[in-house]
Amino acid sequence: MTANNMLQDTEAIEGKYTLFIEKTVASKLVWVLKGKNGWANSHAADSEDVVVIPFWSDRALAKVCAKDDWRGYLPVEIPLVEFLESWCVDMAENEMLAGINWDAKMVGKEAEALNVALDMLNRLKAINSAIAFKNYGSIDEFIADISESND
Repeated sequence: MTANNMLQDTEAIEGKYTLFIEKTVASKLVWVLKGKNGWANSHAADSEDVVVIPFWSDRALAKVCAKDDWRGYLPVEIPLVEFLESWCVDMAENEMLAGINWDAKMVGKEAEALNVALDMLNRLKAINSAIAFKNYGSIDEFIADISESND
């Protein structure tokens, strides 16, 4: 692969990540694939020891990936508050990564869950979105807590 192709791939993956943040914050929904044995997951590109759970910004993108090992898995929506407060926090504690808007070839960004949460919270704040958390009084309180956890 040429350096130019790698740059284009990186730009495409980052573009899909930005789209994920914007769409999930706007819809207040995140999509995941669920099967009989639980949630779809994979290994990180650079480590067989690290688990990645893929998430999508809409149902159709998730459904495209319900093939091969994930045949029979169905797209399930997760409310954004639950994704931020439960999924991202639990994944960070378990050192799992979030796969973001993977395509049918299972290509996409792998990101630390708290970084994804922080990007979503900053986007919510930027658009002045009203969102009610269960464990936090405000977006700023949640951001401060994540920032402390990342230190």
